[in-house]
Amino acid sequence: MKNLIKTVINKQKSFFNSKETFNVDLRIQHLLNLKKEIKNNEKEIELALFKDLGKSEGESYLTEIHFVYSELKIALKNIKKWTKRKSVRSSLLNFPSSDYIIAQPYGNTLHISPWNYPFQLSIAPLIGAIAAGNTVVLKPSEYSEHTTEVLEKIINNVFDEQYVKVIKGGPDVATELLNYNWDYIFFTGSVNVGKIVAKQAALHLTPTTLELGGKNPCVVDESASLKVTAKRIVWGKFINCGQTCIAPDFLIVNKKIKEKLIFEIINQLKLIYGNDPEKSDSYGRIISEKHIKFLSSLIQDQKIIYGGKINEKLRYFEPTLIEIKGFDSKIMEQEIFGPILPIFEYDKFDEVDDIIDKYKNPLALYIFTKNKRLGENFLKKHSFGGGAINDTVVHIINDRLPFGGIGNSGMGKYHGESTFNTFSHFKPYISKPLWIDIPLRYPPFKTKINFLKRVLKLM
Repeated sequence: MKNLIKTVINKQKSFFNSKETFNVDLRIQHLLNLKKEIKNNEKEIELALFKDLGKSEGESYLTEIHFVYSELKIALKNIKKWTKRKSVRSSLLNFPSSDYIIAQPYGNTLHISPWNYPFQLSIAPLIGAIAAGNTVVLKPSEYSEHTTEVLEKIINNVFDEQYVKVIKGGPDVATELLNYNWDYIFFTGSVNVGKIVAKQAALHLTPTTLELGGKNPCVVDESASLKVTAKRIVWGKFINCGQTCIAPDFLIVNKKIKEKLIFEIINQLKLIYGNDPEKSDSYGRIISEKHIKFLSSLIQDQKIIYGGKINEKLRYFEPTLIEIKGFDSKIMEQEIFGPILPIFEYDKFDEVDDIIDKYKNPLALYIFTKNKRLGENFLKKHSFGGGAINDTVVHIINDRLPFGGIGNSGMGKYHGESTFNTFSHFKPYISKPLWIDIPLRYPPFKTKINFLKRVLKLM
């Protein structure tokens, strides 16, 4: 494996140094070929996602395939505009000059993608990297093996390995890849592994995007419309069987409406997934038995309000509601990343702020309320990656909104133009003529300091 990795990296370095990727038409052609290849393999992608995560055809298309098509459409439509040299107003002190910014690719990039949205989270960053003119080594998760096989097939049919290469394997392969000096690293995964990636990247001062996770609070005050609130919480929490980094991790509910909200959540669960979600063709599966065991450990000795049925062999974990009285239990120590929803009640809204402060910098923060000012003030005063008032998860849909975390939930942004920006160094330069050289900036300053000060004040 070491020899393979070294060979691929050397080929990609040579290819990038040849400046072929600077050709915008080459980038466009490869992205068009990628779109065509995805279209040709839609059914295989959907089948692979079903085998890995039990995703329905509708969920696979909505949350993975369509998302990628959208990113491709945006890149293909705008790439020539994004790569065009931009002229900016010059400084008076530099007069006369022409000032510009050009987007330059970083070079050889490493992408490490996760298993929960294994197609979308592998291809979407890759689109931006290619649009910006980089090469890519993609290391998908070893857990989503069926999707990885389709990914490798698609990539091999579109790109030579000197341009983009899928390298399969587990943590040992990721560790080996991180030993090399990359020009950019894009990682999506857990906080703990993200810290390892950041530490390795720091050895070479490699710029890095870390898309991590966290415990995302979801607040419901007494004014919220309970039926709509419950429906949107259920959708955001239990899509992909709860294995979504921006899903609500736990609810903080005003005690006046807690019981009514729980009733509505249970009602919505039954309406969406039926009385037996195991038989629903819309309810997914946990990625592995290892993860099932972890989730099972979280509900031990907890007060289960609803659900709790598990079938390890079928990787089935029923949507489960837990009532918690405090934040010292195991289930509140780390991100759940599964279909378990703890519910905590509050009396006065001041308590909510204290709870949010316990889980600083979540990847997402949600609040349901009819009091728009309360909702906006609440989101303004807390630090988080992205969020919503009266909905969950859907902020990810708008490509004009950059997606990313802050602090423990990550660093860097992407989606739409933000992905191109992430994989580009914006290089400034000025161009000045030689036929004139204004002496104002040159020493000695004694005879012109007063005039210089007046000029500088005008800037």
